[in-house]
Amino acid sequence: MTFHEQLLASTAEERASLVATPIIQHTLRGEVTLAGYLAFLTEAYHHVRHTVPLLCACRSRLSQRLAWLQPELDQYIAEESGHDEWILEDIAACGGDAMAARHGTPRPATEIMVAYAYDTIARGNPLGFFGMVLVLEGTSVALALQAANRIQRALCLPDRAFSYLRSHGELDREHTAHFARLMDLIDEPADQRAIVHAARMFYRLYGDVFRSLPLPVARRPIEEAIA
Repeated sequence: MTFHEQLLASTAEERASLVATPIIQHTLRGEVTLAGYLAFLTEAYHHVRHTVPLLCACRSRLSQRLAWLQPELDQYIAEESGHDEWILEDIAACGGDAMAARHGTPRPATEIMVAYAYDTIARGNPLGFFGMVLVLEGTSVALALQAANRIQRALCLPDRAFSYLRSHGELDREHTAHFARLMDLIDEPADQRAIVHAARMFYRLYGDVFRSLPLPVARRPIEEAIA
């Protein structure tokens, strides 16, 4: 197997656990509330705004042996710039308070995931950051477009409320093929181990972000409600 194939196989259990997260399953069934969607967008803003700084930090920590990766990270930086602003625009289009999201603080699960990303780059192997790329972009491709359609249908929101999910989902399809080619160029076993380990951790941490979001309240049968 190529390293990318090994990476996917080695993280299949963690990926399945993330997809099985209750709020993701509720959303894919069209069971979603405006409060839940706004909470998702708010947490997305608080980690997406770190994407470019994390890419820059990763780039700065590359050894001379890995200098060939610098142009690849420059491309990621150019393509990821401004995505946090898309999210704020989506929040406003939903009737939410974009400025409150911008100046607020993330939920603990989001803060911990972002902190782990910085720590991986600064204290561990900076290539571990690609584990986060796998998790966020892979999840986006698998779920973002489908989730956007379900949420829009359930909440009757305008198209402009889904620029992040839809644009990110389409863009990440392109990124996924590029990511696979890039991973197959990583041939140092220590680097490979660092990426696999980080990916497993980020699946767990990103799952915690989703588990921190409010679930839709189950509707009780009419007979029970009036009893």
